Amino acid sequence: MKKDKTPLFCRDFTLVVIGQIISLFGNAVLRFALPLYLLRETGSPALFGAVGAAALVPAVLCSPVGGVVADRVNKGRIMAALDFATAGLVLVFALLLGRLPLVPLMAVCLMLLYGIAGAYQPAVQASIPLLAGEDRLTSANAVINMVSTLSALLGPVAGGVLYGAFGIRPILWVSTACFLLSAVMELFLRIPHQPRGTEGGVLDTVGRDLAGSWRFIRRERPVFLSVTVVLCLFNLVLSAALIVGIPVAVVQVLGLDDLWLGVTQAAMGLGGLLGGGIAAVLGERLRLRRGSVLLVAASLTVAGMGAALLPGTAPLTGWWVVTAMSAVMMALATVLTVLLTAAVQRQTPPEFLGKVMAFLTAAANCASPLGQAAYGALFEGLPAWTVLMGAAMAAVLVSAYSSRVFRALEGPLPG
Repeated sequence: MKKDKTPLFCRDFTLVVIGQIISLFGNAVLRFALPLYLLRETGSPALFGAVGAAALVPAVLCSPVGGVVADRVNKGRIMAALDFATAGLVLVFALLLGRLPLVPLMAVCLMLLYGIAGAYQPAVQASIPLLAGEDRLTSANAVINMVSTLSALLGPVAGGVLYGAFGIRPILWVSTACFLLSAVMELFLRIPHQPRGTEGGVLDTVGRDLAGSWRFIRRERPVFLSVTVVLCLFNLVLSAALIVGIPVAVVQVLGLDDLWLGVTQAAMGLGGLLGGGIAAVLGERLRLRRGSVLLVAASLTVAGMGAALLPGTAPLTGWWVVTAMSAVMMALATVLTVLLTAAVQRQTPPEFLGKVMAFLTAAANCASPLGQAAYGALFEGLPAWTVLMGAAMAAVLVSAYSSRVFRALEGPLPG
């Protein structure tokens, strides 16, 4: 069989990559600036956490729906339509800002923004195998992942600079322009499309997929349910603590400006990149049965952040510690996520893999909104260092439970 000699960066793949650079950058800047604006204007960690929690719900719900739609509708058209919709959303938000109450307006905007993003990414991922040959699939995925990582690194820094210098409105106009430009480029994509017939509508298909995943897990891989519990607890006690706690720590406790927060969040992206590199280099030498050690180490980083916020700590000293610990925490979390994903992939037949991964991801993410709302209330009523110390102690308990689960998951296949 003759190998496809078409270069990886053909016309359509190049358009997808450039469109991703522009769209994800606009998204990263918005995701940094909008919650920060809410925290600055209200001064309330409770509102900050509650609005962030509400925004995550549509993302969890829309991701599986987006995957089904991507199999049935032209993927380029999906990407263009969603980018146009995001541009319109940001434009409407900019026009209504100052005319309507901030909190409900921000909640609706972020919910729609996260929901659109949840539906957008499955179309991008599904388009990659159609644009890159099988022998270039790994390279194509690496390029797309690199674009996403760079956006996560640069978006908060750019958002911090723009917000600190010009305020929120110029960020809204820049983001709108990014989404419009990306959408126009995506109109010219030529992605092969073969519609798949399905019985019933999109929601029926999603429901059947999730039900099938549940039956497989319950009958064949019950250990996956324990894994889901560990991931839920991890998101509840650690991830949510950082999502709410880091902006509160840098902006309110340490009293630093927006650029410092942007650098801290960029450092988290860098930590994730480092963790992925460690997992790739060490590969099979890493053992999931020792995953509880990673959780204990992550707990210690959160305790370190709490210590950096003790009364009397110099703001810059506290910032350096919080930033360093955030990066280390993300590196550890990324390594653990890679190990868990690989273990689930090894124990799941190919015909169930996509559905099972979607089911586990959706189930694990359900705890994040609850955690963000709870931590928002805690940071409102208690000193930040006590909340982070408490989160660290709770995470140690999770690690003790996870040890048995990780050993079972890494063991031999049942039956």
